[in-house]
Amino acid sequence: MNKEVIHVPGLSEGLAKRKVPLSPAIKANGFVFVSGMPPIDTAGDIPLVDVARQTELCLENVKRALEAAGSSLDKAVMVKVFCANAAYYGAINEVYARYFPKDPPARTFVPVSGWFLPFDIEIECIALA
Repeated sequence: MNKEVIHVPGLSEGLAKRKVPLSPAIKANGFVFVSGMPPIDTAGDIPLVDVARQTELCLENVKRALEAAGSSLDKAVMVKVFCANAAYYGAINEVYARYFPKDPPARTFVPVSGWFLPFDIEIECIALA
């Protein structure tokens, strides 16, 4: 088994700066595993925005991680959405459908109690390399 840690510009530096012990993406055995991506903007900040915009930021980060690994959203096979409020399901789906308009991947939606930072959603992904 070959395991390759993927450097994701902006995300990798932000994680290192905050001393978060994880890799944003790992490529192994023909797959790309993207860690849960919170709604971090390109400056490395977590803006206080509504859940629709948070969803866009999460999916843009997933997209960036996949592309850094040589993959894409089109190759996603499994997505997990973790959300602090199940009532956001509809708003999240509206944004999500724009990122996966055709043949969407398998998906799990998991309500969680929250995070230690001010955001409502985190999205992780597994894709073909």
